[in-house]
Amino acid sequence: METEFRSILFLCVANSARSQMAQALAGKLLGPGVCVQSAGSKPTFVNPMAVEVLREHGIEMAGQFSKSVETIDAAGIDMVITLCAEEVCPAFFGTARRLHWPIEDPASDDKGLTREEVLARFRIARDEIARRLAELARKPAC
Repeated sequence: METEFRSILFLCVANSARSQMAQALAGKLLGPGVCVQSAGSKPTFVNPMAVEVLREHGIEMAGQFSKSVETIDAAGIDMVITLCAEEVCPAFFGTARRLHWPIEDPASDDKGLTREEVLARFRIARDEIARRLAELARKPAC
């Protein structure tokens, strides 16, 4: 796939679900010609449900781990996509092109939700990220 950017960074707070799924989906869609990374302002762990819903589409997240935005070299990033909806997105300094895709965090502490209901939330986030990535891949970056 021919794009006008060579590196992309997905940002959210915990770097556990949305940005991790975006990293894996973009890696598959955009191919090896684009360096894809993800990070967060308060990194935690890769959410197992994110891994599960991507595996449903044959996408593995092996080797991905939660990392801080502070570990990313701004000079090497052409595009930053923030995925926060209800929380404050991490700041990222540099001259990269910026997009904001407000996607609700699928992880929930609500004990009233069943496992299937939480998985449904992850599928919604996965599918919305995939839709936006497909649209981005069809458009020139400028």
